[in-house]
Amino acid sequence: MSSGADTTPLFEISNLHASTVDGTPILRGVDLVVGAGEVHALMGPNGSGKSTLASVLLGSPEYLVTEGSVRFRGDNITDWSTDVRGKAGIFLAFQYPLEIAGVSVINFLRQALSARKGIDLSVLELRLAIMDWMDRLGMDPAFADRYVNEGFSGGEKKRNEILQMAILEPEMAILDETDSGLDIDALEVVANGVSEVRAARPDLGVLAITHYQRLLRHLEPDVVHILVNGQIVEQGGAEIAERLERDGYEAFR
Repeated sequence: MSSGADTTPLFEISNLHASTVDGTPILRGVDLVVGAGEVHALMGPNGSGKSTLASVLLGSPEYLVTEGSVRFRGDNITDWSTDVRGKAGIFLAFQYPLEIAGVSVINFLRQALSARKGIDLSVLELRLAIMDWMDRLGMDPAFADRYVNEGFSGGEKKRNEILQMAILEPEMAILDETDSGLDIDALEVVANGVSEVRAARPDLGVLAITHYQRLLRHLEPDVVHILVNGQIVEQGGAEIAERLERDGYEAFR
């Protein structure tokens, strides 16, 4: 097949079953396909398996895939390690970003981008790009020299995740409850940041995992998926989120 006619999805989750390492099943057959440039939202009640799915998609050793597969640009990545997935172009924005004492934001990004591109970048080469993106994301330039997430507010941590997404130029971004703990203003800043990155990289695929419809009003997803008890029980357009707002998760159980 010629590249012009290539219909391989960017990201494809097929019949994915996963359990904790002690054997407790959590995901029970998840199917989800994200095309290049698409935004998908995954919603579900507490305990439905949303954050487990995010961890499994990044290859966390805390969970075992017992059946099914994850494919990225046609490659079966189910057994790939986290770092290999990251270098290949998959990005995860964490619900609770970690602090990294003694490592500045700019050095962290230099090391991550050098690993992703397979070349040794200098801080100088990166600083201009970081300053440009910090300006676009409304971040104080002094952040570049602060230690990663140390003393950052919740909104600052999430904005820093969006900065990482902009600089690392992934092809697939998974946002794990990026909106949790944010007030309305901070949520808007993060959502606008995602939009800025998408404008710069129109082929970026996004899977936004969230509890709240309020994020969806900003991101305007192409598809909304409802995850209940480890399975996607419904998917569709914005009307799904509206129904959820009106009737709650009980309507989907």
